[in-house]
Amino acid sequence: MNPSRQASRFTLDHVELFVDDRQAAASWYADVLDCEPVPGTELWAADPGGPLMISPDGGRTKLALFEGQPLGNRQPVGFRRIAFRVNATEFLAFMARLPSLGIAARVMDHGAAWSAYFTDPQGHPLEVTTYEVEPVRAARATG
Repeated sequence: MNPSRQASRFTLDHVELFVDDRQAAASWYADVLDCEPVPGTELWAADPGGPLMISPDGGRTKLALFEGQPLGNRQPVGFRRIAFRVNATEFLAFMARLPSLGIAARVMDHGAAWSAYFTDPQGHPLEVTTYEVEPVRAARATG
């Protein structure tokens, strides 16, 4: 960011995803990434063409689930993946839960970050990442 500029008033609000079943997708995101329906958006979800809004952080950032043709195995057009940031403890807990969730993730040490790459059942590329690298590196070395 340009140091002469003030902090931006723009923040990420939501990412829209097409899924074949909004309720099933919301349930998967609840199980895997602790996403919950966003209060106050129930009328949108009641409309079959509207979004089911879910969030891992109380509504500050959201996923808007729309019914439609999911990505599947096609390469994404317009975005590469959605990344969720957690602290080191949450990252390690997430990694420990993956086998019970039936999720195979590719885990990478990027030096300044650790990331786990995987897809949702619809084929959307996802990432869970932490910038608290040393606790993760230490735990993985002893694990």
